[in-house]
Amino acid sequence: MNLHLILLAALLCPALGFAENLPVLSGIDAQPLAAQARRLADALEITGSPLSGDEKAVLNAAVNLSDADTASAKIQAVLDPHCLVGVNINPEMRVKVTPGSVKADLIEQGWCTFLIKVINEAGTTAPLNVFSPQAQSLYSGGSARNVSDMRLRPRSGAAEPIKEADLWLDLQMFDKPPLQPTLSGLHLEYRLVSLYSRDAGKREATLTFDVGQGTQDLGFRSETALLFSAATAREVVLRVHDEHGAPTTGSFVIRDRMQRVYPSTAKRLAPDFGFQPQIYRADGEKVRLPDGDYTFEFSRGPESVAHTQTVHIDAKARELAFQVERWIDPAQLGWWSGDHHIHAAGCAHYTNPTEGVLAQDMMRHCLGEDLKVGCNLTWGPCFDFQKQFFTGHEDKVSQFPYLLRYDIEVSGFGSHRSGHLCLLRLRDQMYPGGASKGHWPTLGLNTLRWAKAQGALVGPAHSGWGLQPIAEDDPQRLSPKPPAGPTTTQLPNYVIPPFSGIGANEYIVDVTHELPGPDGKPVPAVDFMSMVDTPYPWELNIWYHTLNVGFRTRISGETDFPCIYGERVGLGRSYVKLPEKWNYEDWCEGIRAGRNYVSDGLSHLIDFRVNETHVGENGSELRLPSPASVHISARVAARLNETPNDEIRRAPVAQKPYWNIERARLERTREVPVEVIVNGQSVSTRRIVADGQLQDISFDAKIERSSWIALRILPSSHTNPIFVLVGGQPIRASKRSAEWCRKSVDQCWSQKDATYAVFELADARAAYEHARLTYDRLITECLAE
Repeated sequence: MNLHLILLAALLCPALGFAENLPVLSGIDAQPLAAQARRLADALEITGSPLSGDEKAVLNAAVNLSDADTASAKIQAVLDPHCLVGVNINPEMRVKVTPGSVKADLIEQGWCTFLIKVINEAGTTAPLNVFSPQAQSLYSGGSARNVSDMRLRPRSGAAEPIKEADLWLDLQMFDKPPLQPTLSGLHLEYRLVSLYSRDAGKREATLTFDVGQGTQDLGFRSETALLFSAATAREVVLRVHDEHGAPTTGSFVIRDRMQRVYPSTAKRLAPDFGFQPQIYRADGEKVRLPDGDYTFEFSRGPESVAHTQTVHIDAKARELAFQVERWIDPAQLGWWSGDHHIHAAGCAHYTNPTEGVLAQDMMRHCLGEDLKVGCNLTWGPCFDFQKQFFTGHEDKVSQFPYLLRYDIEVSGFGSHRSGHLCLLRLRDQMYPGGASKGHWPTLGLNTLRWAKAQGALVGPAHSGWGLQPIAEDDPQRLSPKPPAGPTTTQLPNYVIPPFSGIGANEYIVDVTHELPGPDGKPVPAVDFMSMVDTPYPWELNIWYHTLNVGFRTRISGETDFPCIYGERVGLGRSYVKLPEKWNYEDWCEGIRAGRNYVSDGLSHLIDFRVNETHVGENGSELRLPSPASVHISARVAARLNETPNDEIRRAPVAQKPYWNIERARLERTREVPVEVIVNGQSVSTRRIVADGQLQDISFDAKIERSSWIALRILPSSHTNPIFVLVGGQPIRASKRSAEWCRKSVDQCWSQKDATYAVFELADARAAYEHARLTYDRLITECLAE
């Protein structure tokens, strides 16, 4: 054996000292303990808390000692002084905790790693769990905890509510390689725990350990109260500029070498959301970080190029600079983005300390995602709190061209069971007869009647729910949840969906109606269908069928943030063609007129036209005296994400987006298909390279009879249609579509009749009968295929 290492170990042991409160065990097999100590040293390197060179030398020397007790004593002499606590598991699996002697020093907004000495008399191989009331997340199960309902468990006396100030801690057991996720069963081993402090200064926390239900020792000996001291973190100023050098707001995902997100998601309150990895910061705003190495992922919405850079934080890192790089800017071409369905309350939002979040919080997120219009919809959760922010015009936090306005989603009340409704551009948010949500109609058509009378822009939310094309004998047919197995992606398809959900279900009836507008003249009962946030075949199929029989409902993109998607606002967008000066009313009017395309932001179908008719102009109508060839053109761009979309992959409240051009990566190509759609059928396709370059594209198509034409890049973007009328005839493109619609009315009634209040049943029966008669007539007028 190397003599100088033995001497080094002998000299170091008195200096290192054993932790005073932790026993030194003898009779321990040194070889597995030494092997575990080497893995422990590697794990400490990974966490950024390495052992010193001298300590590593002692561990290496101990491996070669012939006497097991001497070797194990030297290993314990190195590791015990780093132990925050010792945990003893007795033969009956009861757990007792003893404080260690290490200084309980933390760092504000940062993680510090400590050892735990485990004496495992039971030989259990269960996981070692740690809990602290101070480490409870502000979020629980996708919603923030109500801190007033939390309790500190005292040793005696009544339970005390936990105050928000007490929730300063976060903690994680290290259970990744090179360590195992469970205890080894050895009599002695060490585990790692990392602690995060939200605050600077002195803080106390109670740590409780167990190895499964019922293993805590009696008399609360499985817990210990520790006093921590957290040093102040560095304050770093972020300089954030747009592509022109002007100050702006951007999205930042900050991670350390362990891939932990900063600030801790468990300790966030608005404007930072605990269900997202990113934060949004404006130019000149600050973050607090401990010294160390970090990666900053910076972006500003899907039209920007995301960049990742490694940053070292120390006394010299006072300021960090970031500038947006764009691959496209539709607004410069006159196309302005918006998301007509976002929420400031409910779903992933918390209800305490406020009932949801405020306008300035949602505005920050819109700015950081470069979303020009955000429609903040008040709905069931926190309705009576959030309703106070409705003004009937743009909220005061708006700063052109970034506009935020409060409107309504009928969800969690009223007619929601026949399909949720987005009501935009309202003058009055409260249905007559009450001051809250308990008195609203249960028939969607009656809700629409009230909204259309005041000039609102209206349409069903998350259109695809309940419209999955599942065969009648499939046991999942009437389940409210999306089916586990595959469904057809054929468009159009002729499977009658269950109409068992909260999407565009009653739409199949409502689309056949006209209702009085503000001037008393009849207008379509439904203006648009919502797209992007449910599976595209479910959304598009019903839309295609109703277009095929002559209805002219438009489409608009939505996210339903943070319910269907919590990753970010603007995952589904509408890009509306507008002049240089515009307002929220103009943007909504563009949706009504169909002067927009929908997209996930990664592909764009700009300036779509047929001959000289531009989409959304003059009713999107082109008249031909007789059958003829038409020229279809647009300016098109697409870009595939170069890196995995970590935010989407990690987010706890949603699955992969249903509309997302990243799926084209499965084809192992950078090309995406641009399709011409005539009466729901793809009649021509051109593949373009998704390199972010805007390019002109054109097609020629022969139109034999009155038809609708659109462009799409599945599953990423879709234009609204242009209606080509041949010889002055209305569009009656498909008898099969008319028959599908007629059968769907009956199926919808079979699911929704029980949802209508008794006093509205007569209205409901009349509405459905009107739809049946309308489709019966259209069946006779439509052409057989």
